[in-house]
Amino acid sequence: MSSIDRSQSAGGTRTYEVRTYGCQMNVHDSERLSGLLEDAGYVRAPEGSDGDADVVVFNTCAVRENADNKLYGNLGHLAPKKASRPGMQIAVGGCLAQKDRDTIVKRAPWVDVVFGTHNIGKLPVLLERARVQEEAQVEIAESLEAFPSTLPTRRESAYAAWVSISVGCNNTCTFCIVPALRGKEKDRRPGDILAEIEALVAEGVSEITLLGQNVNAYGSDIGDREAFSKLLRACGTIDGLERVRFTSPHPRDFTDDVIAAMAETPNVMPQLHMPLQSGSDPVLKAMRRSYRQERYLGIIEKVRAAIPHAAISTDIIVGFPGETEEDFEQTLHVVREARFAQAFTFQYSKRPGTPAAEMDGQIPKKVVQERYERLVALQEEISWEENKKQVGRTLELMVAEGEGRKDGTTHRLSGRAPDSRLVHFTKPEQEVRPGDVVTVEITYAAPHHLLAEGAVLGVRRTRAGDAWEKRNTEKAARPAGVLLGLPKVGVPEPLPVATGGCAVD
Repeated sequence: MSSIDRSQSAGGTRTYEVRTYGCQMNVHDSERLSGLLEDAGYVRAPEGSDGDADVVVFNTCAVRENADNKLYGNLGHLAPKKASRPGMQIAVGGCLAQKDRDTIVKRAPWVDVVFGTHNIGKLPVLLERARVQEEAQVEIAESLEAFPSTLPTRRESAYAAWVSISVGCNNTCTFCIVPALRGKEKDRRPGDILAEIEALVAEGVSEITLLGQNVNAYGSDIGDREAFSKLLRACGTIDGLERVRFTSPHPRDFTDDVIAAMAETPNVMPQLHMPLQSGSDPVLKAMRRSYRQERYLGIIEKVRAAIPHAAISTDIIVGFPGETEEDFEQTLHVVREARFAQAFTFQYSKRPGTPAAEMDGQIPKKVVQERYERLVALQEEISWEENKKQVGRTLELMVAEGEGRKDGTTHRLSGRAPDSRLVHFTKPEQEVRPGDVVTVEITYAAPHHLLAEGAVLGVRRTRAGDAWEKRNTEKAARPAGVLLGLPKVGVPEPLPVATGGCAVD
């Protein structure tokens, strides 16, 4: 009996819902979980089903101090629904599942399946086994069984896509638990990566984001220190691929050949997300970050020399154990010197299982909050000043889907500039679709977005727009199957309070 027959024999077409927490890697893993379930005959539950699906999957994150409380709260909310719905199943995967294993079933015995970060491909089999045996299935692999990109994938957009080039991380940052849960870095073969990109482009995708927990360390597992720059240049030869991005690099591995590849490959976008974490050398040493302030600012200087219009963003942790006022002032100094277009700023909180959680010198919450507010105020000022420099520029935007929360009331559409800045623009008379490209002139700048209030200067209909239109036509006719594209990652709130995500290292 096929997997589809089995799922239907359990009571007709069964629905599923995947709830995702954490970093870009988890978002992409959830695309694969959705693809696996649809390949097994499940149908995605309607938006807003809120636990009314036949199968609810939690793809968890372990980096926050209260991640487990949030999970068990959500599981507790589903317990009465499951009790009243015979046949309903709940599965928990991701980093918290890899970390806590049997604890999940002990604390929430109504959970049917627990699986880890290395064996997400087993989810349909584990669900079926739990149904037949009528007992919870806990299966946590200690190492990667198969590279996840070989699995079916239900992508959430037709015009842009994540492409994983590696999984795992070889660093030992004291605030991060990812290496313990995702394992050592494993690189994909360049030919496999390029074949996936070419297949995506053939389906209409025009923008890809190369994804890895330490993306520019790519090549360490295959013995080629210049593998990442070669991969960027190879992306430049793919006909129809208009935009290439990558996240997240590590300053330790950011070499001159990568900067040259970015500058010399036309479809590699003038955008760089370069995590700083702290501007203080003593704090960076305590974090086990293998660079110092001078090295970091040197990279920024080289990138700006090679790519003058590059928009550079970063991650910063405030209040790491032992951080003094002088240490914090060094972070402010780097922010002033680097002039980031955007910074994702986080208040340090203990990540269970990390060395930093046991360090002396934990900073009082009041002090952390005060420093955080000062950092955010400075970065807001710089972001606004940098965005004002865009006023008067003519930019090509890739029209986005769902990025502008007020577009319906303002009669605008939204898109991303080559440097990834969010631009809201006046809706033209000519129809434009997500994935199409418009040319606009910037007329106004805010700290977190730009406006193009005049008439659109040009519209270019694209194969990506065709793919979006085809997908939505098919979606209206029948339930969606395995799709292509990048899930929307929205613009961060002006004052984010969360801690750093796994893939942001």
